[in-house]
Amino acid sequence: MTEKVKIVTLGCEKNLVDSEIMSGLIDERGYSLTDSEDEATVIIVNTCGFIDAAKEESINTILNLADLKETGNLKALIVSGCLTQRYKEELMKEMPEIDGIVGTGDFHHINDIVDQALRGRKPIMVGNPVFNYEKVLPRKVTTPRYTAYVKIAEGCDNACTFCSIPIMRGKFRSRSMESILSEVNQLASQGVREISLIAQDSTNYGTDLYDKFMLPELMNRVTEVPGIEWVRLHYAYPGFFTDELMDTIAGNPKICKYVDLPLQHSEDRILKRMRRPGRQRDSRELIRRIRERIPDVSLRTSIIVGFPGETEEDFRNLCEFVKEIKFDRLGVFTYSQEQDTPASRLPDQLPEEVKEYRANLLMEIQREISKARNEERIGKVLDVLIERYDGRNDVYIGRSQYDAPEIDGEVFVTGHKLSIGEIAKVRITHSLEYDLSGEEIA
Repeated sequence: MTEKVKIVTLGCEKNLVDSEIMSGLIDERGYSLTDSEDEATVIIVNTCGFIDAAKEESINTILNLADLKETGNLKALIVSGCLTQRYKEELMKEMPEIDGIVGTGDFHHINDIVDQALRGRKPIMVGNPVFNYEKVLPRKVTTPRYTAYVKIAEGCDNACTFCSIPIMRGKFRSRSMESILSEVNQLASQGVREISLIAQDSTNYGTDLYDKFMLPELMNRVTEVPGIEWVRLHYAYPGFFTDELMDTIAGNPKICKYVDLPLQHSEDRILKRMRRPGRQRDSRELIRRIRERIPDVSLRTSIIVGFPGETEEDFRNLCEFVKEIKFDRLGVFTYSQEQDTPASRLPDQLPEEVKEYRANLLMEIQREISKARNEERIGKVLDVLIERYDGRNDVYIGRSQYDAPEIDGEVFVTGHKLSIGEIAKVRITHSLEYDLSGEEIA
């Protein structure tokens, strides 16, 4: 009987790309991929270990799926990803339900792991997290057919005190431009129209391979691939955001006017403790230049509240900063005390209830800002990528260039016979807190 393999992906889009490569390798070996947990004889859980909540989700998922050895057809439960890279000994010792482990630098050996696990050997393959994306590997894209993520680099050298990514993913290393463009061409030939470029540190792309910032050239070359209509940039580390990059985003009509700029905080004392680049005046100047050079930009950032030593005054100042800057999109995270990170050893760790209170309050502030920013779109005509049709309400649902997949708002479109994956012109007629609605125009 052919083994049926299901991959469960937890965490970020970078994990998703790794899972898609594992799917391609498994399919190439001749195993059957399935979406059904009950049918699966092998399940691979690609875990996230970035913060405590993600670790807890990963562990609960593993334990829940292990029950399928009794109630389903499961023969082997394999765990991959960031959690295994960091805690392989603990996982194998504490969770006998696991039949095999593979780390972030070894997932291209997944078929060997599956073979050994099915033979009862309980393999562990966790080496240095230095996977080389130059290798030509198959990939089965699991996102909708018109959109895909492309990983342009792996690892990180920035050493933020709160972050465990360098422990789990290794040092920063760019893919060659030729490798990336080859993958984009392949995706475009399969019907992909939107490419989202991702990395732990996208703006640093190319400095290790070419001794200079190569992201502007890369983005321009991706837009030259036939069939690609939108190119979106994620995780733009503020310390390396150059004027050339701003001009590239502003000047190329296929590059989404969307900047994902994780600032993490506003206050100098906290930024210094986080080991983030620059200070508040630098963030303000960078935002001013971005908005000046890219007039119609949608600016997203992420903020960490409850960092060790964050006082009430620090938080009040952060709230005022957010009110003043008026980010179009804002993600708020509570600080997680991660093992083996410098911040975990800092004094003045804050109670969870304080972190949660501050996160909720900041999101309430952002809710009003988002609502006001959306109201400014009323009457404008936007290009909208149609993603699905809601037959009950007779409305199409999509995204504008100002909204990234999964994390940002949507546009509800009244129209006739629109196609999924089509980019339609839509006049915005109404706004909500995070979403828009409008009518298709000819």
